[in-house]
Amino acid sequence: MTSTDRAEVIVIGLGVGGEEVAGRLAEAGLDVVGIERDLVGGECPYWGCVPSKMMIRAADLVAEAGRIPGIAGRVSVQPDWSLVAQRIRDEATDDWDDRVAVERFEGKGGRFVRGEARLIGPGRVDVGDRVIEATRAVVIATGTRAAIPPIPGLSALPYWTNREAIETKDVPASLVVLGAGAVGLELAQVFARFGSDVTVVEALDRPLPLEEPEVGALLLDVLPRDGIDVRVGAVVTGAHHEGDRLALTLDDGESVSGERLLVATGRRTDVVAVGLDTVGVDPIVRWAPVDEHLRVAPGVWAVGDITGKGPFTHVAMYQAQIAFEDILGLSPPAADYKALPRVTFTDPEVGSVGLGEAAARAAGVRVRVGFTALPSSARGWIHKAGNDGFVKVVEDAERGVLVGATSVGPMGGEVLGLLALAVHAEVATETLRRMIYAYPTFHRAIEAALADLHDA
Repeated sequence: MTSTDRAEVIVIGLGVGGEEVAGRLAEAGLDVVGIERDLVGGECPYWGCVPSKMMIRAADLVAEAGRIPGIAGRVSVQPDWSLVAQRIRDEATDDWDDRVAVERFEGKGGRFVRGEARLIGPGRVDVGDRVIEATRAVVIATGTRAAIPPIPGLSALPYWTNREAIETKDVPASLVVLGAGAVGLELAQVFARFGSDVTVVEALDRPLPLEEPEVGALLLDVLPRDGIDVRVGAVVTGAHHEGDRLALTLDDGESVSGERLLVATGRRTDVVAVGLDTVGVDPIVRWAPVDEHLRVAPGVWAVGDITGKGPFTHVAMYQAQIAFEDILGLSPPAADYKALPRVTFTDPEVGSVGLGEAAARAAGVRVRVGFTALPSSARGWIHKAGNDGFVKVVEDAERGVLVGATSVGPMGGEVLGLLALAVHAEVATETLRRMIYAYPTFHRAIEAALADLHDA
C-alpha cells in the first residue's frame, strides 16, 4: 500500500465477525482491505471459546473419573496439565501464530494490513502512517478487551486476564478469581480440578448474576465440591502483595490471597478509540449503536462484541451475515435477538435463552413459570453422580408461547437447542406439551417443566 490508498470496503478488526464479513465480500468480488492489530480470528480461537473449552473438556474428564467409584469400579487419576497446555498450542492456537488465517483471507482476494486502525471521518481510515479511503463501506469489528476495575493497588500487581490464564504452562498452587461470571467460573473450576486452591470473589449476591437466581443457588452448592471457596456479596476495597502472594482486601476487613490473581470482571470497548465519534456517534456511549441491519452511520457498519448485543461468537457470525447482505444491497431480514442463546461451560453446563423470569416481568409480560429438577428425571436418576441441574421455562401466558428458558445439567447447552427453537419460532406451549420426548433423555425434562407451568 501507498501512503494513501482506496478500497471498496475496509474492515477494521478481523475477529470471527470481521473475518467473516471481509472474506465473504472479497469472495463476492469486492476490493476489501482487512486490518487487524492482534491475530486474525480474534479472541475466540486463540484465547476464548476454543482453547478454554479444551481446558474444560480435560477438567471434566478428570471429574468424571472421580465419579466412577460406587457406580463402575475403581480408578486412580493423575491430572497432567502439560498435556492440556500442549494441546492448546498444537491444535487450537498454532502457538499464537495467525499465518494460516492471514493466508486464508488473502486467498479469498482480500488485502491484509497489520496495525492499529481508526476512523478519521466518513469513509476514511487511518492505520499507521497510511490513510485508506473506502468507496462503499467501513465495517467496525474491533471486539472488546478485558475490563479492569479501578481497585486501589490492582494496577501494580501482575494479575492475569483470561489470556494469561489460557497461555499458562503451569497450574498455580493457589488462585484468586475476581468475578463470578462465565469466564471466572469456567476457569476457576478448571484450575481447581487440576490442583489449584481456588477462591472466587464476587461483589453481587450470587454466581452468574445475569442468570436466573436458581442457577446461582445451585452453583453455590456445586462449586465447593471442587474445593472452590466462593465469596459472594464481597466488595473488594484494595489489592496488594502479601509476601510472594497477590491479595485482595474485602469490605469486611478480611483478605484473600493466592499465587495468582485472575481478573474476570467483564469486557469493555471504546468507541472513541476506533473513531466512531468522527461519524456522529456520541463519544460517551458504551457500545456501537447499530440498527437492525448493523448500520452505525451512512457507509459504516459494526458487528460482534462492539455492538453490545452479546459477547459470543455466534452473535458475531449472525451479524456478519446480515452486514454482508446489507452491504451488497440484498435486503436482509432485520436482526432479531429475542432468542439469543448462551452457555456457560461449567459443570453442570448452564444454558439459557431469551428472557429470564424477572426480565420478562419487567417487560410487562404476564408470566407463568415451570420448573423441574434434573435428578428427578429418569435420565438424571440413571446418570446419578454429576446429575445436578434443572429446566426452567418462562411463558407469556397471554400469547401461550415461551419467552425464555434455562437448562442446567451435564448437557445443559445441548438440551437448550430445543428451547431456543421454541422461543425463536414462537412455538405454542400447547404444541410443545403434545410433542413426543424420547425416553430416557435429559431433554425429556422439558416436558416435566412444561407440565409444571403455573402463575408465579
